Amino acid sequence: MAEIRLHNLAHSYSRAPTESADYAIREMNHVWEQGGAYALLGPSGCGKSTLLNIISGLLSPSHGEVQFDGKVVNALPPELRNIAQVFQFPVVYDTMTVFDNLAFPLRNQGMNEAKILTKVNEIAEVLELHPLLHKRARNLTADEKQKVSMGRGLVRDDVSAILFDEPLTVIDPHLKWKLRRKLKQIHEQFNITMVYVTHDQLEASTFADKIAVMYGGQIVQFGTPRELFERPSHTFVGYFIGSPGMNLIDVLPYAGGVRFNNTVLPLSAALNRRLAELPGAKLKIGIRPEFVHVWDGPNEDALCGEVVHVEDLGTYKILTLKLDGQSLKVRLQEDQPVPQQQVYLSFPAQWLMLYADDFLVEAQAQEVQP
Repeated sequence: MAEIRLHNLAHSYSRAPTESADYAIREMNHVWEQGGAYALLGPSGCGKSTLLNIISGLLSPSHGEVQFDGKVVNALPPELRNIAQVFQFPVVYDTMTVFDNLAFPLRNQGMNEAKILTKVNEIAEVLELHPLLHKRARNLTADEKQKVSMGRGLVRDDVSAILFDEPLTVIDPHLKWKLRRKLKQIHEQFNITMVYVTHDQLEASTFADKIAVMYGGQIVQFGTPRELFERPSHTFVGYFIGSPGMNLIDVLPYAGGVRFNNTVLPLSAALNRRLAELPGAKLKIGIRPEFVHVWDGPNEDALCGEVVHVEDLGTYKILTLKLDGQSLKVRLQEDQPVPQQQVYLSFPAQWLMLYADDFLVEAQAQEVQP
């Protein structure tokens, strides 16, 4: 296992990049700690696979360093980095049996056959491959081949890290949950540094202890699933995490807070002090549908909106409404009464986020004068 550190790392496919848009990976500093289970989450084209290929050595970065346990490995080819990588589509040797596929990397190391048998059986047990061990790989289904491909990456216990590049794409949906649980079990059992690339927030949340969210070639937030949900540090994280995503509304500064159209939202004194330091910034407020408070009736603290649509999803309902010209989503629990035409709501201060140029504005505690 290894700590993987990215130091001033950047990459461009252009020979002469001149601006940030020319970079697939914008300059970043990031650490994957030894033995951690991490997810790299983001939409297609955000730079996830490029970053993974730089770590594994399949791609050389334009700038910066990749360090394993403090040692710069930029010049090392993939085979000398001691990395196992599992790709989006299964990579197996069709003419070999499943057993021989799993044993292949161990035989390359010169391991004796008795230990190979033990290791292969250990991984076959975890991935439920025992019935297939003597079957040729060409006769397997796509999901069985991917399990073999994953097993070949997991069978070695001397790897620095295992990198997964959207490994469950070809797996049937009803098997995905089972395999995610298997990967989590393997991580807990062997304590291997794992980095799992995906565009699926559910996959990321069920596998990883911490998630790095990528957007536009940058890691815009790194945190636990709960931190990403409750306190997104970038508007993209708010939009991308959650179903539906965070409500985001463009606002302007106003006395004591912010406003959109004729609606004024007061902010804390600490946030107002920070707002005064950000002249000219593009401001947005954000609140998750789960955190919008819906009142049973009119209230002096409530805003009045118009119900547009209700989606009944069984255990909860999604309410679409108009508030002073803005469209909002609100999540109602199963036993919560559904407003018919008008809805009275408020935004609890603890869940109302303020963003300037898409980044979260953090309130700072006022210094105590001596």
